Order: sequence, then C-alpha cells, then structure tokens
Amino acid sequence: MKLRDLPSVDELLRDERLAAEPHELTVTAARAVLDRARKEIQAGAMPGPLVDAVLAELAGAREPSLRRVLNATGVLVHTNLGRAPLAEAALARVVEVGGGYSNLEYDLARGERGSRQDHLAPLLRRLTGAEAALVVNNNAAAVLLALAALAEGREVIVSRGELIEIGDGFRIPDVLARSGASLVEVGTTNRTRATDYERAIGPETAVLLRVHQSNFRVVGFSERPQLTALAEVARRHELPLVDDLGSGALVAVGDEPTPAESLRAGADLVSFSGDKLLGGPQAGVVVGRANLVERLRQHPLQRALRADKLTLAALEGTLSVSLDPDARDQIPVLRMLHEPLEAVQARAEYLAALVGGEVEETVARVGGGALPLAELPSAACAVEESLAEPLRLGDSPVISLVRDGRTLLDCRTLTDAEIDEVAGAVRAARRDA
Repeated sequence: MKLRDLPSVDELLRDERLAAEPHELTVTAARAVLDRARKEIQAGAMPGPLVDAVLAELAGAREPSLRRVLNATGVLVHTNLGRAPLAEAALARVVEVGGGYSNLEYDLARGERGSRQDHLAPLLRRLTGAEAALVVNNNAAAVLLALAALAEGREVIVSRGELIEIGDGFRIPDVLARSGASLVEVGTTNRTRATDYERAIGPETAVLLRVHQSNFRVVGFSERPQLTALAEVARRHELPLVDDLGSGALVAVGDEPTPAESLRAGADLVSFSGDKLLGGPQAGVVVGRANLVERLRQHPLQRALRADKLTLAALEGTLSVSLDPDARDQIPVLRMLHEPLEAVQARAEYLAALVGGEVEETVARVGGGALPLAELPSAACAVEESLAEPLRLGDSPVISLVRDGRTLLDCRTLTDAEIDEVAGAVRAARRDA
C-alpha cells in the first residue's frame, strides 16, 4: 500500500460497520488511525484493516482509564497505586451516600441549611481529644488553609530541618509562599532547639510551625526540640503552634506521632492525611482549638479546598471503625501492617503452588511518606522476570517488583481473596509472553 491508496476520513466513515457509531468520536478515531497508517507506510510497514483499527480505537476510548490493580509490590501505602485501600465500612457509606441525596449541608433537626463540616467533627473530637475539627481535600490543603487563615502577610517560623519535600514536588516553602505568609528559617539541617524559635520571634511572627519528618529521618549528630518545649515558647509569646503530622496515624504505629499525642503536648492545631496510616480516602484533617478551627472554617479558601460528599462518607466509615479497637484490623492498611508473617508466608506458599513459583523472603515497606526506616518481614512468590510486563498489561493488572532476575509477587499487600486472581494473571501472562 502507498500513501495515495489511503482513503479519506469521509470514505472510511462510509463503511456500514461504523454507521451506528457517534459521528464526532468516529471522526477523531478515523483521523488517529489514518495518521498511524501513514507513519507505518513511511516506515516501510503495511497497516492492517483500517475499519477494524477504527473500531478498536473506539473501544479503547470507551475503556475507563482509572482501573483497579493488584498490588504485589509489598508497599502498603503506595502513592502511585492510590494509597490506602478502603475498608468495607467506608465503601458501604460511599454507596449509601452517593447513590441518592443526602443531608450534606442540611440540618435535619432544624429543617434548614447546615454545614458539611458538622458531620465528622464529633468523631474526630472523640478520636483525638480536640475541641474542634475540619476536613479539606488533602493535607497540603490543610496546611495551606491553616497558614493562610492564621499568618497571611505575616511570618511563620519553621526549622530548616523540616523544610521537607514529599511526592510530586510538594515542598513546605512553596506552600508557605502560596499562603501569603513569609518563611523564617531557624536552626540548621540537623540541629534545632527551642531557643532558636524564641530568638526568631518578632512583631510580625504569627505562627510557629512544626513539620513531621515523615518520609525521612535525620540520624547521628541531630537534635529537635520536644513538642512540649516548643509549646511553652508559643504560649509565652501568645502564638499558635501548628503541627503538621502528615501520616494520620490515629493509633500507635511505630514512632509515628498521633494527633491526640500532639494535642496533649501543647499543639494548638494539628493537621494530617486521611489516606495514609489512617487508612481512609484522600483528605486533610485539622483538629485543635475551637477558635482557631473556626478561623479556618471562615476563611474564603475553605470553600475551595473542602471535601466532597463521597470523601466525607468514606472518611466517616473509616473513623467509625477506628473507634472500636477490636475492629481496627478491618482497615486494610492496619491489617497489612500488623498481619503475622506466618499468614503472609502461607499466602505466598499457596500462590507458589498454584503457579509453580518459589517462595522468597522479602521486606515490605509502609510507603506513603510514613515510617521510612520500618522494615516489615514479608514473603513473595517468585516467578520469571519476563512476566513483569505482561502481568502489568493484563486484564487484571498485577504490579510487582523485579529483583535479581525474577518477578516477585509480595503477599503482604495481597489479600487471601486475590491470590487465585493473581494466579490466573500469571497463567495468562505465560500464555502471552
């Protein structure tokens, strides 16, 4: 075939197999197919049946881009894979609230307009001991809102060792700049004392900010002031102390601080994520003193950053489970974190028996910028290295880890119910390889 033999878009659309397809979508698909065909001819290749290619292009356009995947990486809170999977209770609340109308901003008792912030505040107060609470769409938004409401046009003091960058280029100095506040750095990268903050306080100081070193640790010759000492400095100067915790652990998990601990130590506002160690949806939570939370609620940015009804429903379901210490393993992240190695090994052995693989000892990670030094003993089913790509591209995508010439399917991040599905994906990948 030569370039002059290619049909026009109009000629291609006259095929009866395309007659029932939406015109605009079909035109776009036909143009894409013809463009590829021209390139193939110029490269010396022969394009396939053009109408079949248009139909395939249309089918591909209708396929959802956001898909469920099977996480066999051993990273529990995998940012690229959607972070925390939701508990059944959270999913049930999303279905119930999202399937119809809700009292999102309607007070049923008074029969008048209400606030979406009122639904989760009682749960968060009970779980953290805070006077008040507010939910926005992520923790970066929570920090931005707090600084904008409390320090716009004034100064925020923060340690140089806490000017962190997390995933996707999110940097604390950038958030400070967008809030309208000015950054005042104190201390050094590895050593900062409470006296450093006190010396930096001036007439323009509005907030003392502490940022948890969530995705890294400074070890060796290092020093950070205790939160209680920083709170004493803030109280002497009548300044609010804002503590950005990041990970959102409501219960003790390794050395991750909890919001309740932070508030008891003297923080005035504490912010944290909903989709990390809390195990819920993407959200940012601020808890603390009622008068300060109210300033955040009244700030114009709050409306732009607020969470939608599905996020609130999922977070409510997650927090409800968190209230019951005996039910917390219903939250997938906490279950994976605390599951005995023996149970993980049993899953790996079962998968290996199904696919003819080998069991290999591995180390799982928490991920999501939490507990960076924590190593979780784990077990994986090892199969051929060549299967990694077809597993990723299969009908049920399996995301794995390639190491030492083999594909590892870490079973700490797989559930019992997913093992047969992974085994089927491995068999399909071998057929396609």
